[in-house]
Parts: sequence; C-alpha cells; structure tokens
Amino acid sequence: MNVSRALANATAQDLHEMCLSEKDYLAVHLGSPRSPVFLPVCITYLTIFVVGVLGNSLTCSVILRHRVMQTPTNYYLLSLSASDLLVLLLGMPLELYEMWQNYPFLLGEGGCYLKTFLFETVCFASILNVTALSVERYVAVVHPLKVKHMATRAHVKRVIFILWVLSMLCAVPNTSLYGIVTLPPKFGRQFPRSAICHVIKPIWIYNLIILISTLAFFLLPMLIISILYLLIGLGLRRQRMVTVVDTSFGPESLSRSHMEKLSVLVVVFGLCWAPFHADRLMWSYLNPSSVEHLQVFKHVHIISGVCFYLSSAINPILYNLMSTKFREMFRHVTCYPGWRSSLLMTNAAP
Repeated sequence: MNVSRALANATAQDLHEMCLSEKDYLAVHLGSPRSPVFLPVCITYLTIFVVGVLGNSLTCSVILRHRVMQTPTNYYLLSLSASDLLVLLLGMPLELYEMWQNYPFLLGEGGCYLKTFLFETVCFASILNVTALSVERYVAVVHPLKVKHMATRAHVKRVIFILWVLSMLCAVPNTSLYGIVTLPPKFGRQFPRSAICHVIKPIWIYNLIILISTLAFFLLPMLIISILYLLIGLGLRRQRMVTVVDTSFGPESLSRSHMEKLSVLVVVFGLCWAPFHADRLMWSYLNPSSVEHLQVFKHVHIISGVCFYLSSAINPILYNLMSTKFREMFRHVTCYPGWRSSLLMTNAAP
C-alpha cells in the first residue's frame, strides 16, 4: 500500500480515525460493545428463563409420565413446550451474551447459521403447532364423526413430525442469507474483532423473505385460527355441549368454557408474537440514516424480545390456571413424587 498517497488523499476524519486505538475505532463504527439496557433486560430475561424452564419442564414431565394426559391436544402442547424449551435454553443465553458483548461474534460462521436456524425453526414450529391444535379442536366440535381418525396418537405424532420438518425446511432460506461480517480494512489495518453475525446477501432478498414469512407464518395462520374459533363458537351455539372421548386437557366434556380457555391460549400467543414480527418488518424497511427511526427501533426491539421469550414461559402458567387436570398433575409432580405418581399412572392405565 502506498502510505504517502493514502495520507495525501485522507480527510481530517480519516486522519483522526487512523490515530484511534482498535477499541475506540470499533466503538465509533459499531457502537458500544455492551448494550446500555443490558442490566434491566438481563433481570427480566432471567426471571422469564426460570419461570419458563420450570413450567415447560413440568408440562413435558406431566404429559410424558401420565398416560391420562396423553391426549391428542396435549401432544401438541408437548411439542409447543419442547419448542419453548429450545428457545429458552439455547436462544436466550446467546442473546444475553450478545447484549453483554455485541462484537466480536465468537461462534464463527457455523454458529451464526445455527443461531439463525434455531430462531427461525422454533418460530415456525410454534405457530404451526398452535394452528394444528386449532384445527384438531375445530374437527372435534364441528365434525365429531371424524374425531376418531384424527384423535389417534399415531396420527398426531405424524402431524407433529411433519410440522417440525416443514419448519426446518422453511428456516433454510433466511438462514442462508446470514454470515460473518467485519469492518473493511483501512490504512492497512484489519479489524477481526468487529465480526458480527449479519445479513450478507442483498437486502432486498432478506426483506422479501421476512415479508413472506410474516404473511405465511403469522398473519395467515392467525386468520385461519380466528375463523376456526368463530366456527367453533357457532357450532357450540347450535349444541349446548359436545361430548368427546379425548378433549383438550383430559377426558372431560368439551363445553363452551373449554373453548374459551383454548381461545385465551391463542390470543395470548398472537399478542406475544405480534411484536416479534413487527420488529422484523421494521428492521427490513428501516432507514438506517434516520436517528429517529433507530431510536424507535431500539424500543421496539426490546419489547419484541421480552414478548418473544415471554411467549415461551407463559403457556404453562395458563395451563395451570385454566385446567384442573393440569393443576392436579403439576401438584403430583412437584409435591407428591414417587409412589403417588406411580399410583396415578397405574389407575390411568387401560
């Protein structure tokens, strides 16, 4: 490199940056390596983490250990809990670490792909599980004669397997857009500590994929779910009660109150995931040169993150509040281990 020519063409800003240490240079171009809201967000996330991991672990334990709880609907709830545990155990620590140290990204290109793939997969799997759950409830109420075919454990397991495979396949396009980005060399200096996991393909491709995923995996499913529950409500108006062998939370009658409880799950799910998709869309069409836009996005990003992880922790709480059967089983798992659980399994066995 011809240093004299470079210096001759350098601006005052270039000369100033040339004299900066690597740490200061990175701070100028990438901002502080630690998020200014790390502490309050960390406390909030850790609270959600403890509640979510305990709640979802109990949910999985209750459904897997007690045959009476192994109903078609509860298999979907089990799949949803597994997705939530993946988010909390793998996704949250990564995000907290990135807030603690925004750069460099230490996991390399493979870690960047894995992180993006995980988030995309659990996002799609969650909405597909809730949609499948709603379809199963719709058939149980509106077309009860088809319940026997759809209510078999083998059928539900096949559906859940297909949902997860589909989620993984649909996560590939967005994952393929990411890679490791570093600041370009300047005056012969390299900046390997500026490495971040970021979009490396043309931004218009990313914007298109985010738009399609929001439509296909949030707006459309929520529309379908809303229509299904509207039809369920109309069906329940025509008949005071429909008796089903396997219902939402155990072998009990499927009344209006049960559908209202399931509706609450869907509404809470939609409210928690809406900020996440709004955050992605906002980032896609954000004007990076606008300070006002960046400030608004920072607040939206924090809210969307809290809601995203809250959605992984709140479901077990709702199960406990809304289902007597789940409350009983949670109590047995947490307070009456050993012989009480074995007795319950024995009594529940056919």
